[in-house]
Amino acid sequence: MSIRTLSKRELNRALLARQMLLQRERISPLEAIRRLVAIQAQAQEPPYYALWTRLENFKQEQLSQLLLDREVVRIVLHRSTIHLVTAQDCLSIRTILKPMLESSLHRAIRSGLTDAEREELLSRARALTEEKPRTLDELGKLLAEKLPGYDKADLANAARNLLPLVQVTPRGVWGAGGQACHTTAEAWLGKPLETDAAPDDMLRRYLAAYGPASIKDMQVWSGMSKLKETIERLRPTLRTFRDERGVELFDVPDAPLPDGHAPAPPRFLSEFDNMLLSYADRSRIMDEKHKPLVFTINGIIRSTFLIDGFVRGLWKLEQRKGEAILGIQPFEPLATEAERAALIQEGEKLLEFATGAECRHTILFL
Repeated sequence: MSIRTLSKRELNRALLARQMLLQRERISPLEAIRRLVAIQAQAQEPPYYALWTRLENFKQEQLSQLLLDREVVRIVLHRSTIHLVTAQDCLSIRTILKPMLESSLHRAIRSGLTDAEREELLSRARALTEEKPRTLDELGKLLAEKLPGYDKADLANAARNLLPLVQVTPRGVWGAGGQACHTTAEAWLGKPLETDAAPDDMLRRYLAAYGPASIKDMQVWSGMSKLKETIERLRPTLRTFRDERGVELFDVPDAPLPDGHAPAPPRFLSEFDNMLLSYADRSRIMDEKHKPLVFTINGIIRSTFLIDGFVRGLWKLEQRKGEAILGIQPFEPLATEAERAALIQEGEKLLEFATGAECRHTILFL
């Protein structure tokens, strides 16, 4: 039985449809976060832009309220980085990713801690963060008092990976400042983590939001390794394809596979958008030659924009007294005036979302 080969453009349109980027959708922000599984969230503002570009009439206060109501949380998850996730998913996905998070500890901590020291770290870190939310700097100093000989930053980061530490509000609330303070997910949400969560459903949800995808893609997205056995177990419930390079791709049944030439409007993606971080092969969304322009040496993934579904340049927002300036930097000249006009129109919506209508708006092509 022959396996269908999907072109790069077909994979692109499948991704855009599942990511709510062919057209903005009328669903709640909570449902959107659940559908995306989790949103990369090292910085506070990117999740707001990620939802704005995907949802009809999204307002900043909607996500802020979800954080204040503890319906979503910020926690270290995939790839050992901060993500925004629903409270329900936090309790299950954190358990699934526990082995990966523990294996990513700093070498000096992973190899140096005795069993007794590890238990001391876990017990003391839990007690300290449940006593009151702590910054990582404060937590590291307090842990070092009982565990001398280890770097305090390594101890704090070890606690963050060994324990399910969430960042408490006002961290993540639009317009709020302050340092990130942490407590345990159990203390913040008032519920225990699931103890027997398996990766099966999480990987199906990844495919629903990002597929069709290879095993390597799933491993890059999650940070987990050795997923072949899990996928082989799931194979009877999945459909399979190949990409133009012959790589086997997996997908959930009935997920959308639009025509590769379906219209794709311009879209502005936030910093750290998950679509750029969720594949071993990013060619369905970005040309590899542009990666050095988007991925910086200090770990920043810059804000980008899509034209015809692919990353075509960068954007940045600057605010001065009474004025907001959107700088657009295409990698190459835009092909048509229609593309330029559509990008400007979308840029005006972005400026209004970010700064309000009362501010003077300027769009500059750099």
